[in-house]
Amino acid sequence: MTRPASAKRRSLLGILAAGTICAAALPYAAAPARADSQGDTGQAIIHADEHPENWLSYGRTYSEQRYSPLDQINRSNVGNLKLAWYFNLDSNRGQEGTPLIVDGIMYATTNWSKMKALDAATGKLLWEYDPKVPGNIADKGCCDTVNRGAGYWNGKVYFGTFDGRLIALDAKTGKKAWEVNTIPADASLGKQRSYTVDGAVRIAKGLVLIGNGGAEFGARGFVSAFDAETGKLKWRFYTVPNNKNEPDHAASDNVLMTKAYKTWGPNGAWIRQGGGGTVWDSIVYDPVSDLVYLAVGNGSPWNYKYRSEGIGNNLFLGSIVAVKPETGEYVWHFQATTMDQWDYTSVQQVMTLDMPINGEMRHVVVQAPKNGFFYVLDAKTGEFLAGKNYVYENWASGLDPLTGRPIYKPEGLWTLNGNFWYGIPGPLGAHNFMAMAYSPKTHLVYLPAHQIPFGYQNQVGGFKPHPDSWNIGLDMTKTGLPDTPEARSAYLKDLHGELLAWDPVKMETVWKIDHKGPWNGGVLATGGDLLFQGLANGEFHAYDATNGADLYKFDAQSGIIAPPVTYSVNGKQYVAVEVGWGGIYPISMGGMGRTSGWTVNHSYIAVFSLDGKAQLPTMNELGFLPVKPPAEYDTKEAAKGYFQYQTYCQTCHGDNGEGAGVLPDLRWSGSIRHQDAFYNVVGRGALTAYGMDRFDTSMKPEEIESIRQYLIKRANETYQREVDARKNDQGVPQVPVVGITPQ
Repeated sequence: MTRPASAKRRSLLGILAAGTICAAALPYAAAPARADSQGDTGQAIIHADEHPENWLSYGRTYSEQRYSPLDQINRSNVGNLKLAWYFNLDSNRGQEGTPLIVDGIMYATTNWSKMKALDAATGKLLWEYDPKVPGNIADKGCCDTVNRGAGYWNGKVYFGTFDGRLIALDAKTGKKAWEVNTIPADASLGKQRSYTVDGAVRIAKGLVLIGNGGAEFGARGFVSAFDAETGKLKWRFYTVPNNKNEPDHAASDNVLMTKAYKTWGPNGAWIRQGGGGTVWDSIVYDPVSDLVYLAVGNGSPWNYKYRSEGIGNNLFLGSIVAVKPETGEYVWHFQATTMDQWDYTSVQQVMTLDMPINGEMRHVVVQAPKNGFFYVLDAKTGEFLAGKNYVYENWASGLDPLTGRPIYKPEGLWTLNGNFWYGIPGPLGAHNFMAMAYSPKTHLVYLPAHQIPFGYQNQVGGFKPHPDSWNIGLDMTKTGLPDTPEARSAYLKDLHGELLAWDPVKMETVWKIDHKGPWNGGVLATGGDLLFQGLANGEFHAYDATNGADLYKFDAQSGIIAPPVTYSVNGKQYVAVEVGWGGIYPISMGGMGRTSGWTVNHSYIAVFSLDGKAQLPTMNELGFLPVKPPAEYDTKEAAKGYFQYQTYCQTCHGDNGEGAGVLPDLRWSGSIRHQDAFYNVVGRGALTAYGMDRFDTSMKPEEIESIRQYLIKRANETYQREVDARKNDQGVPQVPVVGITPQ
C-alpha cells in the first residue's frame, strides 16, 4: 500500500533535531544532534529508511544496495511515467554520476568534474562550480574525464577532480570551504604518475575517503582519508608495496613490508611503474562491522610476466582490503584474482547484505568483479563463503571451494605461455563500474553484465614504456580485429550485454534480460517492485523486479551508463538519471562493435514523475558525418602509422581508427588533409584546452605524419561503408537535425 505523502516527506534536519535516530546496536554510536548545525549525517545515512525522500550517499545507504523503499511509483502505474524536467549539461562526453538529494536539493557531478546544485522538483539551477580542470589532463586517465559522484556531510558537499584534487563546498551557496591535492609528491608512486580521480567520494565518521586511477600509465595505488571539516590528511593506505620495502610512514607500512612485498619479487617493471593497485571506484564503510572496504584494481603494467617477472600473487592487486575507519589499520584482505594479467580489477561495487549461509544468518560482503565470478565473504573476517561464475568465462575452470582462489586454464595464462589469447571476459570485465542493486523484497541482486572479448599478446621485445601512452605490456596492434566482414561478424556474435537477477544464496541466475549490446547503465531497485536502468541504445526502462517484465520505456536519444536514483519532494516521487554514453568502451573499442555505423551522445539530467509534462527536443542522431577523404596516401608510412596510432591514439579515438561518436572520429577530421594542420593539433597542442594533449615530446614529426597517412588510409577503406549506413530505408542519405540547446 502506498503511504500518505505526509508520512514520506520527513526533513533530514527535522529528524536529526527531533532526536528520532538511535544507533545503540551499532558500533558507530550517535552523538547528540547539534541544534546549530546540520546534525550527524553519518547517522542519517545509517537510518536512511527513516527519511526515504533523500539520497544522501553514493549507494543511498552505507550498504551500497542502491535500493529505495519509495513506492508511490510502482508496477501498477509506472507505465504512466513521464519526463518531469531535464537539465542540459555543457559536455557531450560520458556521464557516470550518481546525484545526491538532500531535502529537495540535487547535487550532481558531471564530466570535467563540475558540480551543479539544482532544485530537485523543478530543475532550476541554484549554483554551479567549475574547478577548471586543465584540458591536457584528459589523456592522463584511461577512460574519459567522467565523475561518478559527490559526498554530503553536515552542510558541505565534497567531490574529487580529474586532476587529483578534493574540494569541499558549502552546500547552500557553492562557496569553496577548502581544497587539497590528494596526490603526494612521492617518488615511490611510479615515475609517470598519471594520477586521476573520477570515483565518487565516500564519507564516514567525519572522514572523506578518496582513491585514484592511473595504473595503465604507471602508478602506485593508495586511498587517503581527509578530515571533513578541515581537509587535513588523517591517514593513507598504500595498496601495493614500494620498490625498496621501506616505510611510507603510512597506515599500510606493517602489512606491506611483512606480507605483501614478498609476493612481488625483487625485480620487474613494477619497480619503475609503481605496481598499480589503484582504487578508482568502490570504497565502502560498513557500520555493522565498523570496517572500511577498499576495492583494489589492476597491476601496472597489466602484463604479469613483465610486471614481476611472473613471480608471486602480487598483493593487493585484484583484492578487497578491510581497514579500520579511524586509522586505516589493516584488518583482512581477500584476493579474487591472483597473478592478475587480464586487468581483472576488483574495484567493482562492494555491497553488504544479511543472508543465510548454511542455515545461519550472516552479515556478508558480496561483489561481482571484472573476472566473472560472484563472491560472498564474511564482512567481519573476510572468510570466503561462496563463489561462482555469473557469466561465461574462459580463463578459469572454477574456484577452489576452500580458498576462493581461481583454478586457471593453461591457455588463459597468456603472459607465461607467450601465446595470443582471445579472452572472455576482456579487460572491460564481465561487470564494470555500472552499479548493481539489491532488493530486500525479492532477495535478488540485479547485476548489469556484459561480454566484450579482447585479444591478449605480450608486447614485442619485452616491456618498453612509452611517454604519454598506455603502458600495459601488451601488443596494442593485436587487441582489435582485422577490418573484414568475417571478423566483424564473429566479434559481434560474442558481443552482448544483459541484466541478471542473481540469487546470492543459491548462486544462480533466476531470470535475465538480453540487452544485445554491452556497456549499459547501472540499476536502481525500489519498494514499488521496480528496477530502473538506462541502456547504450538510448532507452530508459522500468522492469518488474519479480520477473523482468518490461513495464516502461523512454527514448532518451542518447546512451546511458549512469545509475538512476529516486527521491521525493513534497510527497511526490521522482526518478532521476544522468544521460550521456561514454567511458573506455565507447571511446576506445565502441567502433569495433557498431552495427549501424555510428553512435551519438548527448548529455543531460533527466527526471521523471507520474505527472511530468516536459518534452525533449529532437536531437541529432547521425553523429560525425563522413567527409570524402584525400585519395592519395603513402602506404609504407601508413603501415608505420598503425603502430603509432594504436600506441598513442587508440584509447581515445577508437581501435583501427574508428571512433564511436563520443570523441572526434579522426577519419573525418579536416586536419588530416594538411600535414601542418595535423601537426599543429597532434604535435603542438592547438586543441589542448579541449582535452587534446600535445605529443611533440613523445613522437618525432615523421611519426606524427605517419599517423596522418594511416588515418587517410582508414578513411578511404571505410568511407563508403559509413555513407551507406546513414541512408534511410529508401536509400537517401540523411542529414543531421539541430541538437539540444543548453539552457
